[in-house]
Amino acid sequence: ASLLLSGSRSSKTFKPKKNIPEGSHQYELLKHAEATLGSGNLRQAVMLPDGEDLNEWIAVNTVDFFNQINMLYGTITEFCTESSCPVMSAGPRYEYHWADGTNIKKPIKCSAPKYIDYLMTWVQDQLDDETLFPSKIGVPFPKNFMSVAKTILKRLFRVYAHIYHQHFDSVMRLQEEAHLNTSFKHFIFFVQEFSLIDRRELAPLHELIEKLGSKDR
Repeated sequence: ASLLLSGSRSSKTFKPKKNIPEGSHQYELLKHAEATLGSGNLRQAVMLPDGEDLNEWIAVNTVDFFNQINMLYGTITEFCTESSCPVMSAGPRYEYHWADGTNIKKPIKCSAPKYIDYLMTWVQDQLDDETLFPSKIGVPFPKNFMSVAKTILKRLFRVYAHIYHQHFDSVMRLQEEAHLNTSFKHFIFFVQEFSLIDRRELAPLHELIEKLGSKDR
């Protein structure tokens, strides 16, 4: 069964995967990130490699987290429906309303699948914008890059939070929990290392974050 699963996992993303061009410096950075992850020390793996540009490191990892969440959510989309998840929530105390500031200025209440569709499409548009995420060498990152990256990561966190609160039983049935936990732990260590998400925003998964952190000190 595990073979079948890994096969379906790689092909089933929610949105098209965002590829970093091979042969580019960012691709090298991604390969470096993957290699250090393999060492098992996640705290070390998220640190900025010597001599590298912080913006570029954050850009490469943001693309990678988008792809990971894309895949994780892709495995459970059939369980996340208008009827099962009429609102976008992370447990009973946290509900999210969607606004992107351009197309939808006033936050709207919508179902989780609709919200996540808006969210992932919005992230995709940011990642595809060469002025925000330049893939060409020597093209500088814009001045507002860090604030854009923070907004992307803050929103991607909400997809993890929704999966953990509303769909963890499905994740376990699919034997994906180790994959989800590793991905989320990597994500949290990364945003903690560079203070990218406000603590208040992380509240829906506060206990889990505490637990992940305490095992690793």
